[in-house]
Amino acid sequence: MSIHIRKEQPSDIQSINEVTVAAFLEAPHTDHTEQFIVKALRQSGVLSISLVAEDDGNIVGHVGLSPITISDGTDRWYGLGPISVLPNYQGKGIGSKLMDSAIHELRNIQAKGCVLLGDPSYYQRFGFKPREGLVLPDVPTQYFQALPFQNDFPQGVVTYHESFFAKD
Repeated sequence: MSIHIRKEQPSDIQSINEVTVAAFLEAPHTDHTEQFIVKALRQSGVLSISLVAEDDGNIVGHVGLSPITISDGTDRWYGLGPISVLPNYQGKGIGSKLMDSAIHELRNIQAKGCVLLGDPSYYQRFGFKPREGLVLPDVPTQYFQALPFQNDFPQGVVTYHESFFAKD
């Protein structure tokens, strides 16, 4: 297995959809709309970073990042997700490669930070952790995590793009 991480190409869109559906098919804590979210982010023009993991010409993983709004007016913060890896490729470090590449790309565009909703035991290895004063309403604080790239840290309520409410 030789995994290559690269930016999404137009010809990858169907494969990204298939990977996303498969990755979340048996996942707990999902309403199975992740593929619709990615599609809506792309169609809205706010899928700022979209990376794929490729193995021997086949797309086996994907991660998307889009801008978020913070009630204190802080800009250049992004939300990571969804992140997807085909079930038979999970546990092989592909998600980690996607995460490392996503963080690298965010730094390249001079993002101030990134938030995500996910398992603390997984994402803390990348520097994400809950941050007092940065809130995603109706979400347990331990699952909403942030990674700042600068010393000044925003305080406020986070809002993801409306695409995160896509249902089809």
